Amino acid sequence: MTEAAELMEAEGGTPQGRIRVPGDKSISHRAVMLASVAQGESRISGFLPGEDCLASLAAFRSMGVPIEGPDGDRVRIRGGGRAGLQPPPGVLDLGNSGTSLRLLAGLLAGQPFASELTGDASLRRRPMDRVIEPLEAMGARLRAGGEGQRPPIVIEPATELHGIRYRLPVASAQVKSAVLLAGLYARGETCVIEPQPTRDHTERMLETLGYSLHRPEPGAICLEGGGQLQGGELTVPGDLSSAAFFLVAAAMVPGSDLTVAGVGVNPTRRGVLEILRSMGAEIEEQEPRILGGEPVADLRVRGGELRGIEIDPQLVPLAIDEFPVLFVAAAAARGRTVLRDAAELRVKESDRIQVMAEGLQRLGIEAEPRPDGIRIEGGQLRGGTVDARNDHRVAMAFAVASVAASGPITVRGSGAIRTSFPGFPETASEAGLNLYLPEEASPLGE
Repeated sequence: MTEAAELMEAEGGTPQGRIRVPGDKSISHRAVMLASVAQGESRISGFLPGEDCLASLAAFRSMGVPIEGPDGDRVRIRGGGRAGLQPPPGVLDLGNSGTSLRLLAGLLAGQPFASELTGDASLRRRPMDRVIEPLEAMGARLRAGGEGQRPPIVIEPATELHGIRYRLPVASAQVKSAVLLAGLYARGETCVIEPQPTRDHTERMLETLGYSLHRPEPGAICLEGGGQLQGGELTVPGDLSSAAFFLVAAAMVPGSDLTVAGVGVNPTRRGVLEILRSMGAEIEEQEPRILGGEPVADLRVRGGELRGIEIDPQLVPLAIDEFPVLFVAAAAARGRTVLRDAAELRVKESDRIQVMAEGLQRLGIEAEPRPDGIRIEGGQLRGGTVDARNDHRVAMAFAVASVAASGPITVRGSGAIRTSFPGFPETASEAGLNLYLPEEASPLGE
């Protein structure tokens, strides 16, 4: 991608009308993985054809899984069952997708062949110790080639995996899912106990494809190894994380009235809705229904004045991917917003606490990064140039910040948006935002 294509300029707008966002990235990953080890054909609709999800598709093609598509948002996968994967011919490069790497580590831990997982420079900086530790406790043989338990990850065939009862030290849907996926190949029962609820897409999809789970106590999810998944129809709803950019944009602008149709509103993902409502946002859930085992609704948001809040720590794991744009909402709100217990944000595609704080400061907002969170004093956003550090969610957050800014905002490092939302500029335009890719842009500070 050229330097010019890495830049985006945003000049505000008043969000109006009705839009759709692409399929949920987390669910798309899981649909590919579980369909690939299910018996028989699965047909996926609503698949997100972003770079991260395409990396998952490519990995399973490399392991001999017949895959047709994506054709638009449709994919057809003919799984060979739990033992149907073949040794990949080389290293599995997962690009920027931390979800792919962590979940695949669990799924491949029980295979009778060796594999190696890597990714781009950003992914190779992300620690994998929280996945490696429980998998090794199950008997898996994993080795991190990078310093500090970072990728690449080499997985050797294990003699036998055995089920464990694992209490997550930190709430993490990716770690939970990796352990459960390894549990499919383990002898006996595997249980994961969560300190707080996290997204439960893996559990819902396992049950949709016929695998039995049980929940012996609050926060515990258990399965017995050795069962078989059955292929079937899988529907991926619109991604709430993608919708969040437009919900915040509309909430910040008085007079806005925007509906985002067909969005997944899973109870373990609703943190962004609860936080925005606590800030005073008017969000209405219309036409609630169930698609593919997931709750879905049309989300209508009307603009008004937001207020700063102390964010409930219980909501942190339910909104972990939406905090970059929630920080923008806080910047436009009246008063102070404080986030704590969110150190996980420092080990995402970027250090999202530090990068967002620096960007908001450049836009005239007082933002104090803290080890596990941030303090933001709401005020008038101004125009300027910010660096998203090639983090897709940071780039989109700063782009929508322009609706509340006194001048245009130029976002560097915006090319990463294609990993999760390749049609973001077009969807933003449809919603009434003014975004474009300039031929040239001024360097930071000018």
